[in-house]
Amino acid sequence: MRTATKLDTVSSGVARRRYVPAIFAMQGFPAFDDAMQSWASLRRSRYSEGQAPNVPVGSALKRAFDLALATTVLVLLAPLLLVISLLLRFSQGGSVIFAHSRIGFGGRRFACYKFRTMVPNADEVLRAHLARDPVSAEEWRMTQKLKRDPRVTFIGNLIRKSSIDELPQLFNVLKGDMSCIGPRPVVESELERYGAEKETYLRARPGISGLWQVSGRNSLSYEERVALDAEYVRNWNMASDFVILLKTIPAVLRSGDTS
Repeated sequence: MRTATKLDTVSSGVARRRYVPAIFAMQGFPAFDDAMQSWASLRRSRYSEGQAPNVPVGSALKRAFDLALATTVLVLLAPLLLVISLLLRFSQGGSVIFAHSRIGFGGRRFACYKFRTMVPNADEVLRAHLARDPVSAEEWRMTQKLKRDPRVTFIGNLIRKSSIDELPQLFNVLKGDMSCIGPRPVVESELERYGAEKETYLRARPGISGLWQVSGRNSLSYEERVALDAEYVRNWNMASDFVILLKTIPAVLRSGDTS
């Protein structure tokens, strides 16, 4: 179920479509829902407007939250990380970690970590697949994703379904490249598709999870993803991060929503 509502507005004679996320719809907890909405509306972060160019959205408060959460999760999941690493090492060989260049706060490039879930010659496999399959080529052009990705290995597909492949990004959080909650980490070529929202995107650290993930993820169009990222940055507050965090676990357990 999507949590983004389409609204058409007119500004200076130009029609604009916005996707306003209903992130506080906690089914079965109306009192909690009302309280969180009131808190969010009364305590809009001063960092979402007039943000200093060298300080990401959320500043020290969000950074402290990230460090505490990432450290705790890494300690608790250390045995799982070890098991996954050994499984990938002995089943696929080579490095268990894949580092891919992404764009972070202020346009800075960083190496985004994931468990390696693709074949070693992934780029070649992708080019060949898109060349012979026009339907997949159009899907890739529109979303930069493939629902049936020929590059992904059998074991890689299993850990992707539960988003376990993204757990190494907790180290990106510790390094300050990413946040636990934030916009999608994108490659440089994707950034141009953000258009007028490009500068908004660059005001925040990318997140392991975010509004895009708990609002439909792969079922969203690229336009919707961009709109959700922009809405998150503009309206950031700790209450919204807390609610997104609570919604992340059920979101990743729905295999249809994961990449």
